[in-house]
Amino acid sequence: MPSPGDSRPDAVRTVIAGLAAQFGNRLVTSQAVRDQHGNTLTWVANQPPDAVVFPQSTEDAQDIVRLCAKHRVPVIPYGTGTSLEGQLNAPSGGISVDFRDMNRVLSVQAEDLTCVIEPGITRKALNEHLRDQGVFFPIDPGADASLGGMAATRASGTNAVRYGTMKDNVLALKVITAKGEVMQTARRAKKSASGYDLTRLIVGSEGTLGIITELTLKLTGIPEAIASGICPFPTVEAACNATILTIQAGIPVARIELLDALQVRASNSYSKLTLPETPMLFVEFHGTAEGVAEQSRRFGEIAAELGGGPFEWATKPEDRTRLWQARHDAYWAGRALRPGAMPLATDVCVPISRLAECVTETQRDIAEAGFLGPIAGHVGDGNFHVTLLVDMQDQAEIKKTEALLERLVERALAMDGTCTGEHGVGQGKMKYLLAEHGPEALAAMRAIKRALDPDNILNPGKIIPAM
Repeated sequence: MPSPGDSRPDAVRTVIAGLAAQFGNRLVTSQAVRDQHGNTLTWVANQPPDAVVFPQSTEDAQDIVRLCAKHRVPVIPYGTGTSLEGQLNAPSGGISVDFRDMNRVLSVQAEDLTCVIEPGITRKALNEHLRDQGVFFPIDPGADASLGGMAATRASGTNAVRYGTMKDNVLALKVITAKGEVMQTARRAKKSASGYDLTRLIVGSEGTLGIITELTLKLTGIPEAIASGICPFPTVEAACNATILTIQAGIPVARIELLDALQVRASNSYSKLTLPETPMLFVEFHGTAEGVAEQSRRFGEIAAELGGGPFEWATKPEDRTRLWQARHDAYWAGRALRPGAMPLATDVCVPISRLAECVTETQRDIAEAGFLGPIAGHVGDGNFHVTLLVDMQDQAEIKKTEALLERLVERALAMDGTCTGEHGVGQGKMKYLLAEHGPEALAAMRAIKRALDPDNILNPGKIIPAM
């Protein structure tokens, strides 16, 4: 795989001059803005781009890619900067393409439960636009991420147990290829058996195979009734087993989230809650009023069998919002447990039958290593997150952290899981792909990358290790 930008200094200067001539003050080279568009929310070192440009249309993005392709200068797409594995870094320099200004809803087909949007719109802004039409977009990763970034990283989140992930909710994409051509991956039909599934090839490719400039999304009708609740458990194992039994019983839970005792303590402090500081499940049910009540009753019975409860639930929107905001703020709450430390948020995913074992072994590992590491997870699909609080001035602690992360991934892979359920690969988890997928699958990924991006200009240094 070739290195991008062989004559980088001259090539970059030529590209920046060309972009400045076309885009004027929508081309920015200040150090502060460049640093902002490098890595922001992880301990991977910041590697800023050489410049940032703000397109306002697919044609603008096409012109940017064409100019960069001509001079073999890297192109790194940027949404809102919430990715966690170094996806936004520019290890070979290049141009960050910030889709902030491409944030429109282009059309809504409520009768078909679909909409067409630009990549820069966030999930909250989209749902605000949709709310008076009786539909919503259900994927909720917590952060108010851009939909383009969510598709690029194959995001999921708290609603995935019922509504799936981005791969299940993107019908079609408009993509700029490495040559600067516009590719439409599919049409608006709900299913198709026509040709290769290019939509799912691009979803999760983290900008390494094409630059998304338009998305066609599935929508869902707003439920008649929504009920959220909390249920304490004596142990993490009991909470995980309650989750497994709930899923196996066919209860259509919309969200089922685990917070361990340390995470509950952090959330109480940060979000001004008064929850019992014991392992806790946050749950939510969607449906009719009668259906929601029945689902809640059945879940409460399962929880009681495992020593959990009491199960307290609320239907008032303001109570539900406060509850889920506390869950979404788990990263920031955990960070406050050790002021001055760097939070390292990571995730793995295992089959739910191995979930309790994986979480409890991870807790034991964290304790034996002497770390503060609260755990929260989308446990309905076997995905959980660990936030390790690390003193970045202590080299011995950094080495211990790296070793613990290795063990976390090895544990997940040994249980037939994955190194990342939703954070993506970026730079941070590239080294695990060979162990997870094997040499044949990795060779196939490299072949796809070479075929679609022969000069390696599309977000280079991510997902596929260099040859």
